[in-house]
Amino acid sequence: MANGECRNKTVITTFLLLEFGNIPEMPSFLFLLFLVIYIVTVIGNILIFVLVVADRHLHKPTYFFLCNLSCLETCYSSAVLPRMLSSFLTGDKSISIGSCITQFYFLGCLAVSRSFLLSVMSYDQYLAACTPFHYRAVMNSRYCLQPVAWPWMNGFLVMAISCFLISQHSFCGPKFIGHLFCDFTPVIKLSCGDTSLTELLVFILSSVCALPTFLLTLVSYIRIITTVLRMSSTTGVQKAFSTCFSHLIVITVFYGSLRIVYVLPKTKTLRALNKVFSVFYTVLTPLLNLLIYSLSIERRRTL
Repeated sequence: MANGECRNKTVITTFLLLEFGNIPEMPSFLFLLFLVIYIVTVIGNILIFVLVVADRHLHKPTYFFLCNLSCLETCYSSAVLPRMLSSFLTGDKSISIGSCITQFYFLGCLAVSRSFLLSVMSYDQYLAACTPFHYRAVMNSRYCLQPVAWPWMNGFLVMAISCFLISQHSFCGPKFIGHLFCDFTPVIKLSCGDTSLTELLVFILSSVCALPTFLLTLVSYIRIITTVLRMSSTTGVQKAFSTCFSHLIVITVFYGSLRIVYVLPKTKTLRALNKVFSVFYTVLTPLLNLLIYSLSIERRRTL
């Protein structure tokens, strides 16, 4: 421990996750609601994976990336919802520090991997829309494996460093976390001593991951939009937008909700809505992605 500020304080070993406060009427309803969302999300993403593998017409780079996104979304939901469902069912809101850091690790890995994978999918959409004649030559099987491996590797490496930094701190309380899951900001606020260096390093790591992927996604879609607007064929415009529109919705929802939760100033109103938007990007986004991409696959198969 060796932290002077902790000498007169009790070092805690567990946190209490107050997902939605202490409202006695809500747990049963929330349990059923999130259970349905979880079952639909997991089964739906598994079906997308099976469909893409089974249908030879979908053996294309775009759907290869989609399979990986489906696996990622299933893991992402599983990192949050089972713990939340158990809390609603049993009323036990406690979580050990070790379990809390583990949950943060997997959530962070999957969030970083999702960000990288969405940027790769944006680049894939750019190549398909802007350089269709070179698309097959560029998007070969060897190329597809590398961009899929890098998101997972980056996520595991970045979060390993972040969790190591957090684990060096002792926690003196209060032990209450008014959040849906173990996230960096609510956890590090409970540390006994100075956390400025850890916060700076985690901020740098987050920026290194987030900014390049966001810029690649932004540039890809700027190029796509400018290319589409130059097309003289109405059929070409419709085909290009049908290819990219679903992915653009997913990206907008993902980055929009993250911006509200992590980037915008924490005013009293936004602080109160943080849980709502946290539910959106951790629980509802995988379900929304499932619905959007399912409709996209069905539309592409009927074209």
